[in-house]
Amino acid sequence: MPPHLSADRPAAQPPGHGTVEALISQTRRLRGDVDAVRRDAQGDGSDAEGRWQRALYDLALHQLNDLDEHLGQLRDGPPPVSAEPATGSPLPVAPPAPRSGSLLSRVGSAEWNLLTDEVTWSGELYGILGRAPATAPLTLDELPSLVLDEDRPRLSSMVTDCLVDGKRIDGEFRIVLPDGQARTVHMMGEPVLDADGSTASMWAVLRDVSELRRSQRTVSETRDSLQRQRHVAQTEHRLAVELQEAVLPPWRGSLRLPHQGPQTLDLAAHYLPSSTSTLIGGDWYDALELPGGQTLLSVGDLTGHGVTVASGMAMLIGALRGMALTGSEPSHIMTWLNQLLDATVQPALGSAVCCRYRPETRTLTWAQAGHPAPLLFRDGTGCALTAPDGVLLGATSGAAYGQADVTLEQGDLLLLHTDGLVPRRGGAAGARNLLGLAPRFDGARTAQDCVRTVVEEFGETEREDDACVLVARVVS
Repeated sequence: MPPHLSADRPAAQPPGHGTVEALISQTRRLRGDVDAVRRDAQGDGSDAEGRWQRALYDLALHQLNDLDEHLGQLRDGPPPVSAEPATGSPLPVAPPAPRSGSLLSRVGSAEWNLLTDEVTWSGELYGILGRAPATAPLTLDELPSLVLDEDRPRLSSMVTDCLVDGKRIDGEFRIVLPDGQARTVHMMGEPVLDADGSTASMWAVLRDVSELRRSQRTVSETRDSLQRQRHVAQTEHRLAVELQEAVLPPWRGSLRLPHQGPQTLDLAAHYLPSSTSTLIGGDWYDALELPGGQTLLSVGDLTGHGVTVASGMAMLIGALRGMALTGSEPSHIMTWLNQLLDATVQPALGSAVCCRYRPETRTLTWAQAGHPAPLLFRDGTGCALTAPDGVLLGATSGAAYGQADVTLEQGDLLLLHTDGLVPRRGGAAGARNLLGLAPRFDGARTAQDCVRTVVEEFGETEREDDACVLVARVVS
């Protein structure tokens, strides 16, 4: 029998006792630090990432607890072993009662003597395998009777490789306790050879790793769940981007509408993503040449983010264009868009500005639904147009929307934007900064130059939401 399994060997401090004490102290300090961080970051665990982090903290604490107890065993020396004489009558040695909160009962040892058929188990092993201390320890032939059917071949292979080929044992199997509870046991051992090199006995240390494996499964499951959620989010983001790119006009520089005729608008627009979120919002801009040479201009914002909002935004643009092509006035278009949102299966709120420009009279007719008014820049100064009545789209059934007319002059510049362009915390100061760009607009040659100016001033601003800007400059 190996010396460390001898039943009558007195406990002795191992070499490096002071080093072991230092390791125990370091382990306990680290355990306290991890536990403190875990409590601070606990949260409610309602999301996959929170559950994954909590599971990792629990697993780390579990392994540090195990390390603390195993170092304690190394410091205190080997536990006593109950020995079975050749007669098969076990000595009435009861397993020691584990300390409160201790993991000692989760590690036991055994030796199977092939020459004498003697079997010795430590007291802890009885508890691990669910055996009464007064019963005889199981032989290697009897041990598989405790093991789940699907794990028996693994145990038999490990034992056979050890006894026949002299290989070390290092593997796990699951056992079933008398009360039906399953337990996972990790077994490490090796053969003990006699003088002629034959296997005389086999000794092993068995450890109950059930809680450890449960913790590891929790970590794995929450990690997999988090990865699935991230994959879904990435897929939805890609679809939302593709949908947005398909709907928003792919302008590369200025656009002139109408295409035929002396009086034209020089148009340019830009989409600015949120600086705090990777999700696509429902902001849009649009320009459409209408029959008779008129031009439709619109910007808007549907609340929310993701594929659903992007598809809702596409629906609103399509409906707005369709109604505008029928000759509907902006106020009527807003009324019908409100009814459309009110009738959707998934309730939504939106804001919008809709403008119809008649080049022959340079008249701009416009309506708004809870949206920032267009800004008019003329002769180096800027001001917001006086907004007609209009509540958010989808907020109130049967809402009525007013409209207003303004006559533009050659060289005037009209700026439409969504509310994400100017940070909410900037308030009136942010709006003043936007109007303060008037001198630079006055010196710009094209609408695209004006859009670049806006992006230079507000593109790097930390915005919580997406934003769109549309510039229309009266050329002639």
